[in-house]
Amino acid sequence: MAEKNLTSTTQFLLTAFTDCPEQALPLFLLFLLIYLITLLGNAGMVILIRVDGRLHTPMYFLLSHLSFMDICYSSVTVPQMLAVLLERGAALSYTRCAAQFFLFTFFGSIDCYLLAIMAYDRYVAVCRPLLYVTVMTEKARWGLLAAAYAAGFSSAFVRTVTAFTLSFCGTNEIDFIFCDLPPLLKLTCGDSYTQEVVIIVFAIFVIPACMVAILVSYLFIIMAIMRIPSAGGRAKTFSTCTSHLTAVSLFFGTLIFMYLRDNSGHSLQEDRVVAVFYTTVIPMLNPLIYSLRNQEVKEALRKQVRIQVFRKSKVGQREILKGEEYQ
Repeated sequence: MAEKNLTSTTQFLLTAFTDCPEQALPLFLLFLLIYLITLLGNAGMVILIRVDGRLHTPMYFLLSHLSFMDICYSSVTVPQMLAVLLERGAALSYTRCAAQFFLFTFFGSIDCYLLAIMAYDRYVAVCRPLLYVTVMTEKARWGLLAAAYAAGFSSAFVRTVTAFTLSFCGTNEIDFIFCDLPPLLKLTCGDSYTQEVVIIVFAIFVIPACMVAILVSYLFIIMAIMRIPSAGGRAKTFSTCTSHLTAVSLFFGTLIFMYLRDNSGHSLQEDRVVAVFYTTVIPMLNPLIYSLRNQEVKEALRKQVRIQVFRKSKVGQREILKGEEYQ
């Protein structure tokens, strides 16, 4: 098999789901519905947090940015997946494939950092409640957010440059839903040890580092909760963390399975199912998790619904009065 340098590669062919053409339309409609729910749910969460004064707190500030990242994160991959399903495959230029990989890694990394920062926020709220206002100031929040963006950009840039200096040989077909690292590595040939080490090292600065920060934060949170004398007080305090824990378990669980394991013995079909889950399903579930399990969000949503109903009723009354005056 002749070796071919990456600079001579003009395009990659995404061929996911082409082996089951009869499932293409049902899957297209399903993923389109999930994508629309993702956009509406996360955009609704961002708007709700911005318009309701009771949600202008550090936790919801971070949650609004997490929802925005979920919109971006999902929009990088899902439209491409829909195009693959609709067209029975899709051709991506080298530049477009690299851009998609960079943006996916960038937004995904920021998601990881935001979940870690939210764990720190819960640690300060539970373990240092008297210092919460002085620690999680507006300046501190924006500083943590800026650090997350900077770290995400650095990781995505290095991983993209490293991944796309690999050499490819043989077919340029990717049996996957977008340009991701595991399927790209399966197309490489020659000595790629140095590049793979760099990719793994920078992956350690994202997934494992964020996991350690989250685990340490929740270790202190659990210790603080155990010192609360009443069972009701312990349950109430822990309930403020359940939404975040659920989101962390779903997101990091799939990332660990995908990226922090031995690739031998795993098929691309298996990877494809996992990728669909963390790129399509989890961004849709996050606003549901935080709204269904969070009393403050539910109260804010009810309030906004009542306001909109009241406004519409007032408009309707004015229209009726105008009609009576005209008659």
